[in-house]
Amino acid sequence: MGAVLARVGSLLWGSGDFMAGYLSRRRQPIAVLGGSQIVGLFVMLLIATLTASWGAAPGGYLLWGVLASFSGLLGLLSFYTALATGPMGVVSPISALGVLVPLAVGLFTGELPTALQYLGILLAIVGVVLASGPEISGEAGLRPVLLAGLAALGFGLFFVFVAIGARESTIMTMTTQRATTTVLLIAAALVTRKGFDGLHRRDLGWLVAIGSFDIAANLLFGLSTTMGLLAVVSVLGSLYPIVTVLLAWIVLRERLSVPQYIGVSVALVGVAAISAG
Repeated sequence: MGAVLARVGSLLWGSGDFMAGYLSRRRQPIAVLGGSQIVGLFVMLLIATLTASWGAAPGGYLLWGVLASFSGLLGLLSFYTALATGPMGVVSPISALGVLVPLAVGLFTGELPTALQYLGILLAIVGVVLASGPEISGEAGLRPVLLAGLAALGFGLFFVFVAIGARESTIMTMTTQRATTTVLLIAAALVTRKGFDGLHRRDLGWLVAIGSFDIAANLLFGLSTTMGLLAVVSVLGSLYPIVTVLLAWIVLRERLSVPQYIGVSVALVGVAAISAG
């Protein structure tokens, strides 16, 4: 069941990222991020109230929710900065390696996937990197490479912190994470005096969809870590770039490179192997 939840979460993450990317072409990315985070916070507060989750022991989730917020923002900030200073074909594949962090944590804590799952994990990781559109030629400076590595670390730690907090309460971990992120983004907007300018009333539907998809994906991933091996579900949950690439191909008619076609195919074989294992 954990593998199923992780796959659905990956589908939602990828769809949300596609919508966020599409809206960011017309609006400021920071405004899209901030708006969707605020929507997500309201959704989480509603879910926490309806499920009576406020009674969970704060000591089991509070710290991990805060750390998940900081690591997630570190990943996003580093990723966007790297994209602004280096080629996407170098930055995206490196940042996709963030899955190695929860994978290593899972294996270090004694998790034992089957031989077939090990093969599937390897294929899935290779597939995601290829689907990110790696560039073989061309030079990238040291700064974007280091930033992409920092983004990978941030994204990977986010998975780990969510998994730890989910042992006490997935809902309260994500509520804490979203509240912390919203506060940090508002503070940054006030300091930089940029705010969330550029958003219009007609963007509300997009923001609700993006925020809801992201929250649902986070919740499903958190739940999946309580039902399956972190080393396995983290890999399945990290397949979202493939969903984004496929949606861009189908909806926006963006062309895929040969490595991307190969990457999608290899990743799908990896998912099948993990599921069969």
